[in-house]
Amino acid sequence: MKLIKKKFIYPLIIYIIIPIIIVSFLLNNSYINSLEVSEIKFMGEATIPQKTNFQNTEIGGLSGITYDTKKDIYYAISDDRGQKAPPRFYTLKIDLSKDTLQNSDVVTVGVTTLFNQDNQPFPPSETDTEGITFTNRDTLFISSEGDVRKLINPFIKEFSLTSGKLLKTLSISDKFLPETNPPQGIRNNLAFESLTITPDNQHLFTATENALIQDGPAAKPNLPTRCRILQYNLLTNLPEKEFLYQTEPVAQFLNLTGKFASGLPDLLALDNHGHFLSIERSFTGWGLAISLFQVSLAGADEIQDIHSLLAVNSRKIKPVEKKILLDLRTLDVLLDNIEGLTLGPQLPDGYRSLILISDDNFQSLQRNQILAFKIKLESPIKRFFRSLIPIL
Repeated sequence: MKLIKKKFIYPLIIYIIIPIIIVSFLLNNSYINSLEVSEIKFMGEATIPQKTNFQNTEIGGLSGITYDTKKDIYYAISDDRGQKAPPRFYTLKIDLSKDTLQNSDVVTVGVTTLFNQDNQPFPPSETDTEGITFTNRDTLFISSEGDVRKLINPFIKEFSLTSGKLLKTLSISDKFLPETNPPQGIRNNLAFESLTITPDNQHLFTATENALIQDGPAAKPNLPTRCRILQYNLLTNLPEKEFLYQTEPVAQFLNLTGKFASGLPDLLALDNHGHFLSIERSFTGWGLAISLFQVSLAGADEIQDIHSLLAVNSRKIKPVEKKILLDLRTLDVLLDNIEGLTLGPQLPDGYRSLILISDDNFQSLQRNQILAFKIKLESPIKRFFRSLIPIL
């Protein structure tokens, strides 16, 4: 019986399945070069103590992080609006050589002030810097949510890594800018939290943390929200595409304060073919619900020309695909306000490191928390062939 089984299985694989795979490769090279996470393991956590002072600045509000491969260091943006010190980013060393992470493994080694178009530090309350991503030109793109209450627009700007000098400002479509008559645009503190660049440095992505006013309601208990992912072409420095990202509905729990918040605080590009990791973070009343998702733009409808999702039949719009990678509540860790993520170095065992960071809001009951993971990144075809091994 086993001989008969092998006699029919081998020709099936050789003459039918393998030619189909080869043809698919020729038609879609992105399938070979795309990456997905096939495994994730928790390594440990570290905390930067509250009110730590570094070069006359208080470390806190760390809402985004990015990795410099050549120097093996990280840059973390503070969302301090100039109340503690001028807007700035910190340079961190994170040691993962012991295959774990603890407090002593995180060391702050630098701080850089950001300068505006007049080559002056940004005035207090003019920025809300949230997203950060490193480029192959030794520069940083940084996003600010602005301030809707004061009609201060959000921005995405490029800064010098060494001096903090402003180099470039990307244009933002009018649909995102706050207006009062009629009401439209981003919601306050729910705008461009995320920022990431593809490995080839040709595209930059950001997203709204919640729906634009003209796109639908903000997230509420058991009610998701419609975020927009924006794709910029860094050869032209212009926005070229937008996609719909729908958050997961989250229930509140023992919400004695009545406060609830949920949204999309960060994205991380895994390849040049529209595959990402995303964080969804919710304050549920009693603690935080934080999840990692794998995201794919494949098949998603392009919505850049749609000014308002409420003005069209949005049910016919295909959002980005996503699947849960990890619910962080399953970890034996007291979670804080996780807002940023980045890939770190390749580890000796072949895994890639993944770093998450929290924004303590400069509050005494919160922490500057850093979580480390190891992930296995594989192309779908590699996973496919691995699945065939038991048959062969």
